[in-house]
Amino acid sequence: MSLDASLLSMAAHIRLLVLDVDGVLTDGRLFFDDNGQESKAFHVRDGYGMKLLQERRIEVAMITARYSPAVAHRAHDLGVKRIYQGCADKNLAYTELKIALHLDDAAVAYMGDDLIDLPILTRVGLAAAPADAHHEVARRVHWQSSLPGGRGAVREFCELILRAQGHWPAILARAAGEAP
Repeated sequence: MSLDASLLSMAAHIRLLVLDVDGVLTDGRLFFDDNGQESKAFHVRDGYGMKLLQERRIEVAMITARYSPAVAHRAHDLGVKRIYQGCADKNLAYTELKIALHLDDAAVAYMGDDLIDLPILTRVGLAAAPADAHHEVARRVHWQSSLPGGRGAVREFCELILRAQGHWPAILARAAGEAP
């Protein structure tokens, strides 16, 4: 992963990663059974990336315009305590989150994929999008994943942050069973 110095500098200051759900943590498709029950598919690697951030005291949050029990279950499974669902105004939820954590925009990274995410993407210290984001979003972010939403884009973003903050060598050593 080749990263330029300005991108690494922005990522080095991140204390909070905020994620959109549909199109970022999922591939954006919605599945409904005959009873109207919704289901979503989440990628395990994205979840592991979030856990790696949390282990290094980087908070993870989710803000989504829709409400879904599946999202609440996934957030709980990952230990994500700050989840905002049914947000018609994601920017308001973002502001509340920032105030609650006593952070400024420079300490926040956000990954979004569609126009509804632009108000936050234009505020945060590090804005990102999956490979298949809307073209207007893609042209306004600091970094774009090589992977699509729901297929590892979040993991790739987590790794960027972990590398910038110098955590990656220890993570690799632990994974390989080597002494840190």
